Amino acid sequence: MARRIELSLTQKKVRAVATLLEDEAPRTCALLWDMLPIDGDTYHAKWAGRELYTLVPPPKTGPGQENATIMPIPGDLLWFDVSPDSIDIPIAMRKANPRGFVDIAVFYGRNNFLLSPQGFMPGNLFATITEGLADYAKACGEVFREGVIHERFIVRRLE
Repeated sequence: MARRIELSLTQKKVRAVATLLEDEAPRTCALLWDMLPIDGDTYHAKWAGRELYTLVPPPKTGPGQENATIMPIPGDLLWFDVSPDSIDIPIAMRKANPRGFVDIAVFYGRNNFLLSPQGFMPGNLFATITEGLADYAKACGEVFREGVIHERFIVRRLE
């Protein structure tokens, strides 16, 4: 049976379950599994569309590109390696994490296109939501309208 993870937003009291795509993205799935649990600040995308994400310190060695996409669909989870020099990263965060970040992103709606001012931003598609997408997507839309302050982005193993 494929490994699964639970996604939750604490303030919205919502959860979803995603199934890891271990055949398509084995390195990314293995690294993510070893990093769990993740409990981080929540951010909403500026350029990509309907996306919530969190930033976490990177592992010593990243997965490299695998199962990459620039057009995620609702329910897709992507891994992005983010340079510490990225324009969207506050200076204090850059200083605290000189090796950069991993952006763990959940796409909750349609019409996403990973094109930023720096160009195309392919991400590793490593999981897809298999339970609870409708409620999770509704909560994500509310976070977009209401703001991300105090919202926690949680990812845990389901075993």
